Amino acid sequence: MGIQELTYLLQGLLWTLFLTVIGFVGGILFGIVVAVLRVSPSPWLRIPMICWIGVFQGTPLLMQLFVAYFGLPLLGFNFPAWAAVSVALTAHASAFLGEIWRGAIQAVPSGQSEAANALGLPGWSRMVDVVMPQAFKLSLPATVGFLVQLLKGTSLAAIVGFIELTRAGTIVSNQIYKPLLVFGVVGALYCAMCWPLSLWGRRLEQRMAAGTAK
Repeated sequence: MGIQELTYLLQGLLWTLFLTVIGFVGGILFGIVVAVLRVSPSPWLRIPMICWIGVFQGTPLLMQLFVAYFGLPLLGFNFPAWAAVSVALTAHASAFLGEIWRGAIQAVPSGQSEAANALGLPGWSRMVDVVMPQAFKLSLPATVGFLVQLLKGTSLAAIVGFIELTRAGTIVSNQIYKPLLVFGVVGALYCAMCWPLSLWGRRLEQRMAAGTAK
């Protein structure tokens, strides 16, 4: 495998990172909304979020990519391939991150909210200034773990013809007829991205467990 093929794989790697960042950042923004509405006392706000989470956690990411790629044009949204994939990844991430953060919010001791209420803080201030910072710390290991899964999940974008790392590996393999070498390099690149994140998430989890034990 020469410089040209390796450069092509690195271009696919950049698209993989781009999709991961877009999906994760979008998932964070929408996931916060999902989490906050999910714990709302109003059923009109809570039930739609339960359905949202149920749909995106209960269906394969591959199907969600197909719906975004082929379904959005039927609704008049003619997005390029990367944008359609980003929409699917964002919706997918918002459901999982929203549920992770919902659990973290509910894990914060109720005494914290009661103390904030006793101080006369309004509801939005209790959530933003008291509950959310503590929930963020609790959810950080699971959030990092989901980031790893999202990064690997971008490989499914190849099924709709988008050229990210896995698709680039397939194209190079078909050109030089060395699939073991090519996908060995592809696997090494995925490992180089995911392994440090996995170690970081494990370290955060161990640190939190040690803090809880104390």
